[in-house]
Formats: sequence, structure tokens, C-alpha cells
Amino acid sequence: MFPTSIAGSLPKPAWLAETQKLWPQWKAQGEELRQAKADATLLWIKAQEDAGLDIVGDGEQARQHFVHGFLEQVEGIDFEHKVKMGIRNNRYDAMVPQVVAPLKLRGRVHAFEAQLARAHTRRKLKFTLPGPMTIVDTVADRYYGDKEKMAFAFAELLNQEALALQADGVDIVQFDEPAFNVYMQEAALWGVKALERAARGLACTTAVHICYGYGIQANVDWKKSLGDEWRQYEQIFPALAASRIDQVSLECFHSHVPPDLMKLLEGKDVMVGVIDVASDVIETPEQVADTIGCALRFVAKHRLFPCTNCGLAPMDREVAVRKLNALVQGAQLARQRYG
Repeated sequence: MFPTSIAGSLPKPAWLAETQKLWPQWKAQGEELRQAKADATLLWIKAQEDAGLDIVGDGEQARQHFVHGFLEQVEGIDFEHKVKMGIRNNRYDAMVPQVVAPLKLRGRVHAFEAQLARAHTRRKLKFTLPGPMTIVDTVADRYYGDKEKMAFAFAELLNQEALALQADGVDIVQFDEPAFNVYMQEAALWGVKALERAARGLACTTAVHICYGYGIQANVDWKKSLGDEWRQYEQIFPALAASRIDQVSLECFHSHVPPDLMKLLEGKDVMVGVIDVASDVIETPEQVADTIGCALRFVAKHRLFPCTNCGLAPMDREVAVRKLNALVQGAQLARQRYG
């Protein structure tokens, strides 16, 4: 009961990349960088196991950014001439590559880190990919001229990689779609359909992560503008409940999301965010268990998966480790309370 996992990303060690940054620069190149990425991946697998997490991941250690780590292996994208673009409805500016030709995979994208992770843990393994709608919101379109058309083009490529990850032995393939919380009408209209296209044919567990963003200042400021109730989920959960996606990851602790919105996901596994990624304050096991208890009013016991609100990439490494421990200890306490 209450299997624990993280949303996806973990802080990169200082010897691998710049710390506490969402777009860090690597500290090495070539084969030295490849080995450093492998070392960091194994380090975090061990840290997750030591904390007691039931489901582990690679921590996205081999990717500079959760979207662009996928795009680097896609033909038709110009990384040489990046342009400044407002993303997440102009919440913040980013230097993004341009789509300039038909999209096609050069080959495998994440075989290196997925196979490495699978070989070094016996626990359930989750691997994350960016969702098609979020990719579209993180590149400049100079070719397709239509967001939906480009999203489905990316969905085809994501599906190719997802099927290969399944063959690598990955137990859960998760697509990250923070854009669903920004473009709610488009998400319900075609975003969920593009997501399903990305997950087509998968026999492993499929998941989607929808949050209010990393704990960076731009997101913190945006949350302050959303008022006392954050009801974005209300517009997209019905479409997800009707979809073929198995699990939905959402933000809960220290958010203003009305907990009763979880009722809209009846029939789905719900990864409930019980760890705040926008604060360095370490949650107590009691706080984590209380959040789980709150969610149990709307989610069946066997469908509740305690998780982090979002990725931990920009966080201090020691703080992240302590939050992993709090997550596991809180879930253990919840099992005693509600088992």
C-alpha cells in the first residue's frame, strides 16, 4: 500500500554539472561526460534505494533539461540558432531550438541511462519523457505552422522511444505535461489525444505528470497570481479519466488545489504530491501522512501513490535526500494509520 516514487528529476552532483539550475552547463565533455552521467545515475539509484523508495528512476542525470534531453536526438531541429521565446504562456523566457524540417529520430534517445538503471536495480523502474504538448511549448516552430500537427509529430517519436524503453525493461513510462496546467482548453481538445498517441501500444504502466512547475522563482511568482484556489486540474482531469493513461501525477502539499478534484480521476492511479519542491523546509513524516490521509477521502487506498510535487533538479542535493527520506517515512506512517 502507498508505493513511493519521485516525479522524475534529481539534483546533479557538482562534479557533473552546475548546481541548483534548471538548465545547468556540463562540467566535462566526450567520454568523460558520459562516464560522469553514468556515475551520477548510479549514485541516485543507490540514494533512492537507501531512502526506501519503492519505485526508482534515473533522476534524469544524463539530460541537461527534461525536454531538450529528448530533442537532442531529433532530426529537423536547429540547435545552432536558438531564439528567445516565452514559454508556459510567457511565464518566463528561454533560449529554445527551432523546428525547421520534418521530425525524425536519429536512433535511440535514452537507451544508455535506461539500460544502465535497469541493470542496477531490482525495484520497479520509472522513466520519464516530455509530453508532446509541453515539447511544442518549449521549441520555436518554423516548419509545421500548427501546434496540434507538430504535437502529433512529436508524439510519433515519443512513442518510438517509449516502446524501446519498455523493451529495455522499464516498468513505468511517464510523460511530463506541465503545459496541461497552462493551456487547459487545448489540453482537453487535443493535448490528451496527443499524449495517448505517444503511449500507443505500451503494455507497461503509463503515467502523466502535471504540476505547477519546478521550485524556481518564475513559478513561485506565477503561483502567487493564481488566487486562493487552483482549479486548472478541473478542466483536464475528465479527459484524462476517459483516456487510456494508467496513472496521473499531481501537485498537492502546500498547493491551493482543492483536494476534491481528485475525485475526477476515479478509475486511475493517482500519484499524490506530498513533498513541496519549492521549499527547502523538510516535511515531517506526520505532514506526509496527513496529506495522504486527506487524499484518501477522494482516492482509493490501492490507487494512491505518494510522490513529490514535481522534480527536484534545482534543489540542494542534501535537501533533496532528506526530502526523499521524509517521503518514505511519511508513507510508512500512513500505512500504520490507514492500513
